[in-house]
Amino acid sequence: MEKLNTASRALETLESILDEPFSEIVRDATVQRFEYSFEACWKSLKAYLAQEEGIVCNSPKSCFRAALRIGLLGEEEVETALEMTDERNMTSHTYIEAVARRVYGQTPKFAGFMRSLVEAMRAWLGGSAR
Repeated sequence: MEKLNTASRALETLESILDEPFSEIVRDATVQRFEYSFEACWKSLKAYLAQEEGIVCNSPKSCFRAALRIGLLGEEEVETALEMTDERNMTSHTYIEAVARRVYGQTPKFAGFMRSLVEAMRAWLGGSAR
């Protein structure tokens, strides 16, 4: 599934910047990479759900809830996903420095969740999770 590969490559860029020392430029680049990684991950989940499960969802939150229903994600993971969605909505529509700082601080958690999601979809596609 090409969307899954795209999500994984986007996440690699996000994960690589997490090792950089803090600066405003690094913070802003991290937030940007978070935004596009989020988009790639939820869209790969959307494609996965449609292709593999026959589930149509049109928003990140509906896709994460559908993933909970089929057992791809647990409740705590979905809580993180919903929080991450709200944060992405805040960063992508306006620039508020306090939000950028908050998202920057949460990025390791969000990146870990997205990596787990990508790996879970890979495992399910390989048949090892069913």
